[in-house]
Amino acid sequence: MQQEQRATDPWIYAAAAFLGALGMLNMLSLGMSSLAIRHGAFLLGGFCLMLLLARLRFRDLSTTGWTVYGIAITMLLAVPLVGVTVNGAQRWLDLGFMTVQPAELAKLAVVLVLANLLARGYSLGRFLLGLLVAALPVVLVAVQPNLSTAIVLAAVAGMMLVLARVPLLPLLPLFGLVIAALPLAVIILRPYQLGRVHAFLSGARDAEGPGWAALQAEIAVGEGGLFGMAREPLYNLRASYLPESEHDLAFASLVHGWGLVAGVVAVAAILVLVWRCALASRLARGRDAALISVGVAALFGIHAAVSIAVNLTLVPHTGLPIPLLSYGGTTAVVHLAALGLVLAARRDGIHRPLWAPPQQRKQHPRWARVGAVALSMNLVAMSLVAWHVQDARGDELRVIGEHQMTRCIRLPAERGGIVDRHGTPLVATAKSYQAHVVPGLFPGDDPASIARLAKLLEVPKKKLVKALKEPTEELSVPLSKVSSSAAHRVAEAELPGVLVMPTQRRKYPHGALLGPLLGFTAIASEEDMARWPSLALGSTVGKTGLERQYDAVLRGIDGKQCVYVDPEGRPVAAAERVDPVAGHQLQLSLDLPLQRAASKALRKAVRDSPGDLGAEVVMDARTGAVLAMASVPAYDNNDYGPPADLDAMKRDSKAPGLPLFNHATQVAGPPGSTFKIVVASANSVYRAISPTQVVPTGGAYTYGGHTFNNWQAMGPHNLMQAIQRSDNVYFYKLAIRLGADKIAKTARRLGVGQPTGIDLPGEAAGYLGTPKSVEADGGVWYPGSTVLMGIGQGAVTATPLQLARWTNGIATGRMVTPQLAASYGGKKPNLLATPKPRKLKFGGKLEAVRDGMRLSATEGTGGQLAQLDISALSKTGTAQDPSSPNGGTHAWFSAVVPADKPEIVVTSFVRSGGYGSAVSGPVVISTLKHWLKHR
Repeated sequence: MQQEQRATDPWIYAAAAFLGALGMLNMLSLGMSSLAIRHGAFLLGGFCLMLLLARLRFRDLSTTGWTVYGIAITMLLAVPLVGVTVNGAQRWLDLGFMTVQPAELAKLAVVLVLANLLARGYSLGRFLLGLLVAALPVVLVAVQPNLSTAIVLAAVAGMMLVLARVPLLPLLPLFGLVIAALPLAVIILRPYQLGRVHAFLSGARDAEGPGWAALQAEIAVGEGGLFGMAREPLYNLRASYLPESEHDLAFASLVHGWGLVAGVVAVAAILVLVWRCALASRLARGRDAALISVGVAALFGIHAAVSIAVNLTLVPHTGLPIPLLSYGGTTAVVHLAALGLVLAARRDGIHRPLWAPPQQRKQHPRWARVGAVALSMNLVAMSLVAWHVQDARGDELRVIGEHQMTRCIRLPAERGGIVDRHGTPLVATAKSYQAHVVPGLFPGDDPASIARLAKLLEVPKKKLVKALKEPTEELSVPLSKVSSSAAHRVAEAELPGVLVMPTQRRKYPHGALLGPLLGFTAIASEEDMARWPSLALGSTVGKTGLERQYDAVLRGIDGKQCVYVDPEGRPVAAAERVDPVAGHQLQLSLDLPLQRAASKALRKAVRDSPGDLGAEVVMDARTGAVLAMASVPAYDNNDYGPPADLDAMKRDSKAPGLPLFNHATQVAGPPGSTFKIVVASANSVYRAISPTQVVPTGGAYTYGGHTFNNWQAMGPHNLMQAIQRSDNVYFYKLAIRLGADKIAKTARRLGVGQPTGIDLPGEAAGYLGTPKSVEADGGVWYPGSTVLMGIGQGAVTATPLQLARWTNGIATGRMVTPQLAASYGGKKPNLLATPKPRKLKFGGKLEAVRDGMRLSATEGTGGQLAQLDISALSKTGTAQDPSSPNGGTHAWFSAVVPADKPEIVVTSFVRSGGYGSAVSGPVVISTLKHWLKHR
């Protein structure tokens, strides 16, 4: 029956040939045709040797094994002396016409010699000699250093000991000692090998360093899918990122190029070799032939399992190829020779005598099939791991792979303009153009292309050639500035690798008139990048004012011109282009002529008074739309770039009057008598004193042992008269009757001590203190604190905008939210959502307060409003402020017109300017005259 079995094994030939063919296919798809040809030549030579050894007579094998072992040890000893060093490891011998790796020959030698020794049966002497024979090449290979091959050699030797039926008693302590000693291997590891181990243990997958190869292997497997990417146009570029794709990472490369199907087929071919070698041991005539067969099976299985595990990043990266699949002449020839010996063992067994002693027939290698099953399960499991990587992380890895080979040049979007309510430009963008070229995409060696580009750019060819030859690490090289017409010609020419990029600078035609209001732009800082994570490095963003508030509307969406780069970062092909989307135009409710009028009057008031700064707010009483917002002094935002005028910035930062601040929203001071209408409103809610009740006042008021003066001696007044004449004593008494908490409760409803919600960054909240809040802050609320609160001194501060808002709220019974921006967009603008006015619950109880404000505007402290041909409500204020730079009083004036159906509110403030009616009153009058003339 045995004689009828075939003397050869076509499965081994077919599997070996198929693995070699897959390896050549992988190299050809990578563009490595010369390596594929060399690999084919080595495979051809190896197959010839395989055929020759398949006919070897096994009685000559004992001498042959020791001869191979002696040659391998001699060559390993020669490596430290005359070996070739590559990547820090000395593993190769240069024979002139080729280089060989003695460690590969040592694998076969260990199998042959151990089979010869252990086939004679177990004895302690043979066991120790076998250990010495195996340990010598393991040590010589480990010190090269080639730890992966040393581990494979040790694993194969261990498998041989088990298969040869060495008793477990001496084996178990030996295996335990080897495992315990493994951590000591770090002593002989080179820095790059330690880096690989650290990268594996830490899970690091950085774009540089020891984690690079692991990352690329993961990407290759994840991108490959079922059928690979070799047929895609950019495959060679993608594949160039995988290091050692023809050698150590050949499995990942094969899956990348030809898919998981090809990887599974390669694993199947390896399994065929492992099983056919293991089964050949059952046919072998002698124990030595059987041990050689299972030893070769173990060599193939262990070699492939470790290599594929490396490719799947299941173990640290090592330089271990897959036999026959990976490029390597020595590896291919040695493993084909090993298969030839297995075939010889099979052939010898087929032609053995029909009768053999029973005891010889029983001495098959121990657990040969168990070992083959274990290796098979290992390889199948790793195939499943590859499938899991594709299924669970395929999309993620494809994105990573695409990202690493793509570099993009930002095409900045044109920033949107800002116009006033009439469409008058307040901010514009001045554009110039710069031509850039992407090296590697533009044919810089072609004289015709250079001549054409030079003509389009209107620059000398020599200048262009010089720019192209300048070494650079940047993705694109700037060539020259070009005119608008030249820029359009270059863009229309669509020359490969040539880009025309706009350079923009913000222009503010009205300078300091709107400086703090509009703000300025600058290159994005780390804070900006954190605020807008999608910002590209070097982007221009709004830093202050409306430029910052509406940056997302104005900035637009940058475009990009992407290019594909090789692993060294050199551009090799054009990729996606996305044109920029210009930012929206922002239209304000601001009236530029009214802004000019308000600023002019305010500048005069500051200049002609002791004051150091001032502000004026003009707001639509019905909606909260801001019609003008003057701030004096102010900075010229043209100086702030980018690029910025550093001298101007330094000058502004040290200038008096805080020109960098918007004084209408960011400077708060005691409101003085303007706060009396808030106290009067609290009285309308809580009725501490009837509005019609006449209260004795006089020139001063004593409370708690302290005397509080009136601004002049006055007679008895009711509430309306007290507002008209701004009677301090009346409001001292009213404040005591109401109490600080009731005043504060009403004040909060009128927006005191809280931001107004205007669409500007950095708004000050002002301050509204109460006995509890002052004590909580570590202060003391004295009895006189409530008295002073009645006239807007002490624990109360407000910005001009807050004061305008509460004046308007009392006049209309509704609280509006100030708003500067009205809409954005072009011909069909989008209206910006604004909060609806909030009705005051006590708005219907404020008639007495309004009557007092009407009297103030006609016959009281605000009486100059009577010169206008329109009814008005007003309140003036003169506030003391110990923190004022020159110690003067703040001048406040707030008016609402018309009185019956308010349309606008105007509030003026001059810090340290003097009396409110005398200093701020003319500002309000001048502004209202302009408004009335152009309403």
